[in-house]
Amino acid sequence: MPEAFALTGATIVVGDADGTTLPGSTVLVGSTGDIEAVGPAADTAVPAGYQRIDATGRFVVPGLINAHAHLFSNGLPLPPLLVNEKLSGVVATVGRSPIGQMVFKRRTKANVQTQLHSGVTTLRSVGDTSYEVVRVAEEIDAGKYLGPRVLASGPLLAITGGHGAPQIALTSDSPWEARRNARASIQRGVKAIKISATAGVTDARAVGYAGRPEMTEEEMTAICEEAHNAGIPVAAHAQSAAGILASLRAGVDTIEHGAGMNPEIIDLFRDNPRSLRGWSALIPTLQACLPLVQLDQETTGVNDIVRANAEMIADEMMQGIRDALDNGITIGMGNDSALTYVTHYNIWREMDFLVRYGGLTRARTLNSATSTNATIIGVDDVTGSIEAGKCADLVVLDTNPLDDFRAFVDPAMVVTRGTIIDHPTVERYAELDAQLESL
Repeated sequence: MPEAFALTGATIVVGDADGTTLPGSTVLVGSTGDIEAVGPAADTAVPAGYQRIDATGRFVVPGLINAHAHLFSNGLPLPPLLVNEKLSGVVATVGRSPIGQMVFKRRTKANVQTQLHSGVTTLRSVGDTSYEVVRVAEEIDAGKYLGPRVLASGPLLAITGGHGAPQIALTSDSPWEARRNARASIQRGVKAIKISATAGVTDARAVGYAGRPEMTEEEMTAICEEAHNAGIPVAAHAQSAAGILASLRAGVDTIEHGAGMNPEIIDLFRDNPRSLRGWSALIPTLQACLPLVQLDQETTGVNDIVRANAEMIADEMMQGIRDALDNGITIGMGNDSALTYVTHYNIWREMDFLVRYGGLTRARTLNSATSTNATIIGVDDVTGSIEAGKCADLVVLDTNPLDDFRAFVDPAMVVTRGTIIDHPTVERYAELDAQLESL
């Protein structure tokens, strides 16, 4: 159970797009795990019985939100066996067996705790082997162990032979079959749904294959109707203008990865009557592509087809970000964790890439990773900002993240739902990190 405490003397990094900071502040957190008060230290009295934590010289930011996470692996190169197309059915069967689910649930638990110790206090999964992430989320919510807030999607919804199928997907080939799969996931307790609207990079079959439209607009519409009836937002893996347009017309709430936009796409992002909230957002994931493009193939181990598709999609994704910035489209943040070169502890690298390659300011990026993401995935009533009445999801840093996102490499403290993790630690992969440092 959380214990009441006060962070005193801290500089609060608000997390707005303007980069507002509030030096010399106090944050009061009650025994319920909620923030009770935020204000200047001189004007904010600390009640008797509260643990007083001196945060002078430190920076307090809202807990990060990872809106695009997978949890089935650790970010090291995937074994060839797992991505072999001829063995994909066997891999899927084993992964969904009782033993496979036990293994993946254990992995999920470890990986969400790594994300938490890196400052991620909320995450949305967007493609799981089965419903192991749903079970982990339920156990965290029940207080069985400490973890971030998890919105689990269960498996992707894809066409036969589509992106992610069958290893992390349920497949269908008609609107009614797609609707049935959406209903099945909702009945299993998911809080998010993910569609494979187009082909992807990791399982591309030919040069130029990624981004090829897969699920029809009618199939995606059926899924969106079912999900929205249950108040659940829908994400779409979409890496081409054609795939994005069909997804938005169907009513998806977020476009994952993205591509260059045309006027109809831009208008639908800003005003989407079929979406849950009347608008849609873009979640780019630069970290999943850039290492495959910028590191040599001898290092990455990817074949010519994957390398060529990664380069094409990276260019499209960066154009999509530019178009979103130019047209006032909501941009969130997710790092595609579990894919090769995307570990669960380096969320800060995605934020850094959004600045260096995407053209966002650091303040805008931090805003995307906190309050904007909270709004996008529908948790803004409980988290995403440091204000009275919100859940105490906080990260305490030794340096200002608006100067350098490396501040998140070793947080001084992470607070999740009011529970303090002092000096959090994670297991790192030195060789992989060294390769990423060369970018």
